[in-house]
Amino acid sequence: MPRVVLLKTGTTYPAIRDVFGDFDSWFVAGLAPELNLHVVDVTVDDLPGQPRDWDGIVVTGSPAMVSDRAPWSEQTARWLAEAVTAEIPVLGVCYGHQLLAHALGGEAGFHPAGRETGTHQVELLATAEHDPLFKGLPRQFPAQLTHRQSVLRLPENAILLGRNDFEAHQAFRVGPCAWGVQFHPEFSADIMRAYLEVQAPDLVKEGLDAGALLAGVRSAPEASSLLDRFSRIVMNP
Repeated sequence: MPRVVLLKTGTTYPAIRDVFGDFDSWFVAGLAPELNLHVVDVTVDDLPGQPRDWDGIVVTGSPAMVSDRAPWSEQTARWLAEAVTAEIPVLGVCYGHQLLAHALGGEAGFHPAGRETGTHQVELLATAEHDPLFKGLPRQFPAQLTHRQSVLRLPENAILLGRNDFEAHQAFRVGPCAWGVQFHPEFSADIMRAYLEVQAPDLVKEGLDAGALLAGVRSAPEASSLLDRFSRIVMNP
């Protein structure tokens, strides 16, 4: 069984965790059962050996901000850069997407237009047509999103794969097998609704229509398929 490490970079809101579990459980549910999964909370635990010890690496989202450059985050960034050099398959999600970009010389920081949250369309570019992770997906599909920071500048050698009207860098690849996605393939529609309910007071303060965002939540099977797609890449290098 291929050995995959899930780098947990934080924890969700307590009210959501009490009902749905935490980030790691959502990823475990979406990744293929044939994988030998190990969860390491890099905010409190040591990094899991060397990247070459693993057949695949997944990096979760986080309430932390990459631009804060916390010591655990910077150490994880250096480790991820080594993984990319070693051509170990990597999938970074939300914070993991931003951290991967930062690790490889890009820039992460607050989006100038504020927060993106709810179910929104992602548009794939022509570069995704033959990409190992995205090939075969429709040019547009819905995805669950919640973030205030973004990849403001991609690493020099990155290939942009997806975008939308709000976010210029929804998905990218570096090298043959390292991907970052700003959206959340591990979120169900119910989890997305729970996020919006928790965020509602802040959304109102920010001038967003919390009710409309809640009403707009729908399932996002194409986005969710990325976890199984990544699993297949790990199992069939």
